[in-house]
Amino acid sequence: MPSPQSLDGLRVLDVTQVMAGPFCGMMLADLGADVIKIEPPGGDSTRQMLGATGSESAAFNSVNRGKRSVVLNLKAAGGRDALTRQARSCDIVIENYRP
Repeated sequence: MPSPQSLDGLRVLDVTQVMAGPFCGMMLADLGADVIKIEPPGGDSTRQMLGATGSESAAFNSVNRGKRSVVLNLKAAGGRDALTRQARSCDIVIENYRP
């Protein structure tokens, strides 16, 4: 049985894109947090970076390992409601969207 990690039991809602925000979520996942990544309908833009194969790229995979991913359209009321419901069940929300 694996030994417990320092952030076991912590739930994180990751509403980030590109590199810096996802890197933060990856570090929390590496320490044992349950990280739920929210992606737009077209996927995180990092999925299409140089060297991408289909919907996967080395850049995306390098900073999003250990996360569960959910697609939500935050421009639609239903997507925003789903995000709010998810946030209520999490201990931390991280985001890096432009205002």
